[in-house]
Amino acid sequence: VQLVESGGGLVQPGGSLRLSCVTSELNLRYYAIGWSRQAPGKEREGVACISDRDVRTDYIDSVKGRFTLSRDNDKATAYLQMNSLEPEDTATYFCAVINDYCPKDGATYDFWGQGTQVIVSS
Repeated sequence: VQLVESGGGLVQPGGSLRLSCVTSELNLRYYAIGWSRQAPGKEREGVACISDRDVRTDYIDSVKGRFTLSRDNDKATAYLQMNSLEPEDTATYFCAVINDYCPKDGATYDFWGQGTQVIVSS
């Protein structure tokens, strides 16, 4: 299964980016979708996850109010809108899916993308 992320890049602090994650092999409406990130020298951390029926979306505290995860099942695409970006948001961002509830550990997904790099710097 292939998940393809896009939308990363270099942005100044305070700027915005929208990441996309698309798949042509899954019916996303049956999957919870998450975004995780891994900064240089740090462990991967779950950033946000939306349940399969959009009943609930969870965010880590450091991105609440700044990031928004959404999905378009008809386009088999998930998005991560990132506003008010900070240098601490610099990382490679990965999308992932699971045919279940959002994992409590933020990491136990069924499939992962290859990642897209986000650099927040002036």
